[in-house]
Amino acid sequence: MTMPPQPPQGPYGPPQPPRPQHNPYAQQPPYGYPQQQLPPQGSWGQPGMPGPPGAQPPKKKRTGMVIGIAAAALVAMGALGYTAFQLVGAGKSVVGGFPEAEYRLTVPKKLLDEEYTLAEDTSSTDGKEVEEVPDPSVRDVKAVVTQYTSAEGGVLVISGMWGRIRMPEFTRDKILEGAAGEKGMTVVVPAREFTPDGYDITVACQVVTSKDAGVTSTIPMCAWGDDNTAAFVGLVTPKTAVQDPKSVDLEQAAADTAEVRDESRRPIG
Repeated sequence: MTMPPQPPQGPYGPPQPPRPQHNPYAQQPPYGYPQQQLPPQGSWGQPGMPGPPGAQPPKKKRTGMVIGIAAAALVAMGALGYTAFQLVGAGKSVVGGFPEAEYRLTVPKKLLDEEYTLAEDTSSTDGKEVEEVPDPSVRDVKAVVTQYTSAEGGVLVISGMWGRIRMPEFTRDKILEGAAGEKGMTVVVPAREFTPDGYDITVACQVVTSKDAGVTSTIPMCAWGDDNTAAFVGLVTPKTAVQDPKSVDLEQAAADTAEVRDESRRPIG
């Protein structure tokens, strides 16, 4: 009987039958996840099929997106706030003397009963633009441009100045006008004046909307002006960012602004 020819021997013995190749990307059950619960490979995300093990259902992102746009708009207003101050002395004759310098604006680490924490102080950079703008209605100007955040996702921006202000109310109104004049801003609720209980200052507040990437956010903003300090305060929260502009509580916004002034305004010396 003739024997079939033997395969040639290699240095490591006869050739072995081919083994199935291991695919490192093949679907494997994660540790502790029973094999029988895994759907067929490639079916993740198909109608009626669950997501991958451990995957979370998609969260609603609209509120976060809206407050992000509102916050970015506020920061831009703070960083470019000097454009507001350029309007202060324009087109109006200046009469009367300048008041004494008695108060200044500071940059507290916390504001609004410590709910908001200082995130960024760009007074030495963006504030320089304010200080260098010639204006016949103010003297000895120093600028404050800051951003605060809260644990709940709120953003507070202050863009202000201190010095000797000859026409405080005019300055206040022009600051508010200039802040709302930034690109993408639309005034929906015109400025109104408030005198919050317990404070000796009249605050002007308005509501604007900011539109970017097809998303519109609501921003209440207020401003004050006195003999030595003037500033706009923009405060946006996850609630107000998506709120109907006409339903914003401007009286509360004015009270918050008066409190910001009270916590940041200090005697000189």
